[in-house]
Amino acid sequence: MNITIDTKLKTTLPDLLLGGFIVDVKVNEPQPELLTLLDDEVNKLEQIHTPETIREMATVKANKNAYRALGKDPNRYRPAAEALLRRVANGKGLYHINNVVDILNLISVKTGFSICGYNYDAIEGDVTMGIGEEKEPYQGIGRGDVNIEKLPVFRDDKGAFGNPTSDSTRTMVTENTQKFLFLIIGFEGKELINKALDEAVDLLQQFAEGKEAERFFVE
Repeated sequence: MNITIDTKLKTTLPDLLLGGFIVDVKVNEPQPELLTLLDDEVNKLEQIHTPETIREMATVKANKNAYRALGKDPNRYRPAAEALLRRVANGKGLYHINNVVDILNLISVKTGFSICGYNYDAIEGDVTMGIGEEKEPYQGIGRGDVNIEKLPVFRDDKGAFGNPTSDSTRTMVTENTQKFLFLIIGFEGKELINKALDEAVDLLQQFAEGKEAERFFVE
């Protein structure tokens, strides 16, 4: 699989950088140790964050500015990291989906990065990150039809399958997922992204029998 960034998107967002890895995983219900880790981190973040502090996080601000540059209102279509952090700040905690998705969400709220995670085997052909088109079909998890016009969007041979606001039902991570594609969307260079990737791999090794197969950056 090749992953590239569309020229039009890169021209609009010249600092855009993707960092990610492909990892073999075993998906299951979160173990008690993972749930404790999640709850402890959520409790810490709940004490320090408000909607105002979340907006001022460099990673969150960069994604909101990217949405504005593409012509999308980031307060109506929030990047997932901001939405999760606001949920934590309001005392609602994180959703518990499965061990793999929960780890992704943990890294996202700790860093503020918009992180996308997909069932690798549900992706067909190469992947291009581009800009959502008017009336482009997209089924979001728990959302039904999602208006992805002017959002950053990942596409394969079958069409759009992911974006930083809502993952799709077609490539969602389930108990049948064996290979996981983990993607961080960043604007601050490789160092911070690589640090987040390292932590994610460590957690996936501990709690999902994760075996990293390939790490990459796309500029």
